[in-house]
Amino acid sequence: MPIVSLAWHSLMNRRFTAMLTLISVALSVALLVGVERLRNETRSSFANTISGTDLIAGARSSPAQLLLYSVFRIGDATNNMSWRSYQDLRSHPKVAWSVPMSLGDSHRGFRVLGTTGGYFEHYRHARQKTLQLAQGRVFDDIYDAVLGAEVARKLGYRLGDQITLAHGAADVAFARHGDKPFRVAGILEPTGTPVDHTVHVGLEGIEAIHIGWQSGAPLPGTGASAEQTRNMDLTPKTITAVLLGLKSKVATFQVQRFINEYRQEPLSAILPGVALNQLWDLIGIAENALLLVSVFVVIVGMFGMLTALMTGLNERRREMAILRSVGARPIHVFALIMGEAGFLTLLGVTLGVAALHVILLVARPVMQSQFGISLALGTPSLTEAGLLASVILAGFLVGAIPSYRAYKLSLIDGLSVRV
Repeated sequence: MPIVSLAWHSLMNRRFTAMLTLISVALSVALLVGVERLRNETRSSFANTISGTDLIAGARSSPAQLLLYSVFRIGDATNNMSWRSYQDLRSHPKVAWSVPMSLGDSHRGFRVLGTTGGYFEHYRHARQKTLQLAQGRVFDDIYDAVLGAEVARKLGYRLGDQITLAHGAADVAFARHGDKPFRVAGILEPTGTPVDHTVHVGLEGIEAIHIGWQSGAPLPGTGASAEQTRNMDLTPKTITAVLLGLKSKVATFQVQRFINEYRQEPLSAILPGVALNQLWDLIGIAENALLLVSVFVVIVGMFGMLTALMTGLNERRREMAILRSVGARPIHVFALIMGEAGFLTLLGVTLGVAALHVILLVARPVMQSQFGISLALGTPSLTEAGLLASVILAGFLVGAIPSYRAYKLSLIDGLSVRV
């Protein structure tokens, strides 16, 4: 392997230029593979914003709208579904569990979700992870509230603090339920999902604060104090949506059809996984643009290596002539330059993958806690391996240009270089 050894020593003689080229290739590879992994993990995390739920049901609307307001707390429902309809769905023989959800109120810019304790038991995210309390407990009083991690962090709330909910999304004085404050009973661990930006209260609490309210405003003389509401029937009349878990996955389409054809009122049922993937197809254009930018970064890195090799080629014409004088053939000169390009490419790819794993190791906890994205460590996926193979192939193709140039020059040059 004399050519390989000669190529290595040749690079060592120009170590500064070689090191800059190597770093350029390594950074390009780290960015390319890193973006591809982030792309896949982001899509996977998005698809697992809610998991373990077989169906989401609500008033008749488009799948995207139902998904947006029930899972992402974006927008509002076209209508509510009656409590009687919810009871019919809950008692369906194929339904294992159900979690009612009531939306419409807010607290200082954060959406309020009225639900039951079953929400904390059955809601799953990020590949079947359950909601965990960082502090406190799940509400067991009408006026208890459990805060998402971001609500508590941004507003500086602690256990025992009192909060006032507002009717609707606008937190204005006349829309606040100031006579019935809630107490912070628990704070959830970060999930990187809309749960972090949600204030959770009981369905009874939602009913209690709206006693005496009509069309978004309180009616004089019809209200009740916080203590008086404790003795009232606080069964909801309507809810916004319901999460359903089924006894068998085989029954999914059967139950979905039952809900979509429900005769008492117009309802819709969606499969959250399918709806999430459809929504991603609409908003995921940016991921392809990001990958394209990374590809161009790799191309720039390859051109950097080409420039470095071509620039030094004229300065090495005497070196090539000396090699020819001691018996090297033109093909050996070609192999020498190809060997240098190969070393730079292979070392750059290796260094880039190693640097990426170091970055992932450091960034992984932050990405998981803040954005809910679980960055996997380990060997490259098939797609990533294909990208690495493409970079290596591109490196050898780029190296063939100066190699061929050196091959041609070695045929015409003697010991005295003509410029």
